[in-house]
Amino acid sequence: MKRRNTQYKSYSRWKLKLFVILLISFCFGSLVLLQTHYSRIKMFMSLPPPFVQKPKIAFLFIARNRLPLDVVWDAFFQGEKENRFSIFVHSRPRFLFSKATTGSTFFYGRQINDSIQVDWGEATMIQAERVLLKNALADSFNDRFVFVSDSCIPLYNFSYTYDYIMSTSNSFVDSFADTKEGRYNPRMDPIIPVQNWRKGSQWVVLTRKHAEVVVEDETVYPVFKQHCRRRSLPEFWRDQPFQKGLEGEITRRTLTHTSWDLSFSKDFERRNWHPVTYKLSDATPMLIQSIKEIDNIYYETEYRREWCSSKGKPAPCFLFARKFTRSAALKLLYTSILGVSVKE
Repeated sequence: MKRRNTQYKSYSRWKLKLFVILLISFCFGSLVLLQTHYSRIKMFMSLPPPFVQKPKIAFLFIARNRLPLDVVWDAFFQGEKENRFSIFVHSRPRFLFSKATTGSTFFYGRQINDSIQVDWGEATMIQAERVLLKNALADSFNDRFVFVSDSCIPLYNFSYTYDYIMSTSNSFVDSFADTKEGRYNPRMDPIIPVQNWRKGSQWVVLTRKHAEVVVEDETVYPVFKQHCRRRSLPEFWRDQPFQKGLEGEITRRTLTHTSWDLSFSKDFERRNWHPVTYKLSDATPMLIQSIKEIDNIYYETEYRREWCSSKGKPAPCFLFARKFTRSAALKLLYTSILGVSVKE
């Protein structure tokens, strides 16, 4: 009897020890498992969030050869850290942008390979713009398309410019009635009837939808190519959206400021219908501020006033301005008037 009690107690102690060992092992294993999961969670939390490409603005530069204001645009693009832009340059055929031809790495190799020779007043300017659009449309993330002159400067930093353009689903196309005789060729009727004839700046901002309309057009452009020679060309895509019923998707003003009304100038070179070129002496804070303060545009031929807005609120009319010489643009850049800074 005593022996049985002893054996039972021994058996009970062995079971207790086994239970304790199993419990300790379970607890230790749970701690190890929790530590492993914690380490993994900590590792994942420390990883940067996955990159999501935001819609981009394609800047489409039209240049004769080099871009004389490349340093100014370099400072503008330096302010963007989220890859929300792309660059395309139409220059003369076979001209290459490299360390030898531009002071900005942003423009290295950004020339398009199928550029054409452009003649002033000819439809080749329209074709050059179509070629630029075709190249830019190849990138599916390009959602807006901004035409930029080689004498054009940005008035604000990249973030402000991006938000302004992307805040609306409309294209910005300068368009107003052209009442001057001699510009409209009656032979363009009925493809382009006189009532659809408009004049406007070529420096437009297009949505992807409208950029595709321009590139795919096989109706309007051939008429311009045939009948518009050595005369002031209005913007050619204005008629096409009207024909397709897209007029409600267009804001009828440009975002690029150009000064034309200088008939009072004592400088003979400035007293003509070409836009004024701002020289070194013109590049002052007062000039830039006066452009930034413009909040409406009046079109005399239509008795129409366009009040400028962004995100439903009053806003400056212009994001860009032309024409500036290199010395004038650099003066504005180095005095920090443009809202962008030079990288040291």
